[in-house]
Amino acid sequence: MEAFAQWLAGTSFSHGVQRTLWLIPVLQSIHILGIAVVLSSVAMIELRIVGVVKSQTMIQTAHRFLPWLWAGLILLAATGILLIVGEPKRSLPNPAFQLKMLMLALALAVALAFRASLRPNTTFWTRSSNARRLTNALAILAFLLWCAIAVAGRWIAYIRVE
Repeated sequence: MEAFAQWLAGTSFSHGVQRTLWLIPVLQSIHILGIAVVLSSVAMIELRIVGVVKSQTMIQTAHRFLPWLWAGLILLAATGILLIVGEPKRSLPNPAFQLKMLMLALALAVALAFRASLRPNTTFWTRSSNARRLTNALAILAFLLWCAIAVAGRWIAYIRVE
């Protein structure tokens, strides 16, 4: 990872991002707004799963919030890539960044599993009380995972890699 970060830091694109003084703060601001979109979308879906919000069916909730979740993730990916290009030696070898990416892969798998669960069996979310308890626990864990991703992302700034 060090070698790749070193190479990326030497590219003209990376130098261009670094030299444009206003670009990194703007990208960080947009990235933070993307985090807000993703976390609020996830929160609304998880609140529906645990039964706090019951005004819509699970399918209606998914149709309402999943597009926001995916759009937020696309925004985060775009700004995140540019932030990495601008400061590759700060991000890529950083253990907080690597933990964030690992948790993100897990969270994306959970989101895709949720989306897939809506297709074949629309009654999956209204099954027995034991299944509901398990589903509620998984929803809470999924939300905490998304929060941990945000914390790990913020943590990148506080871990210095030489």
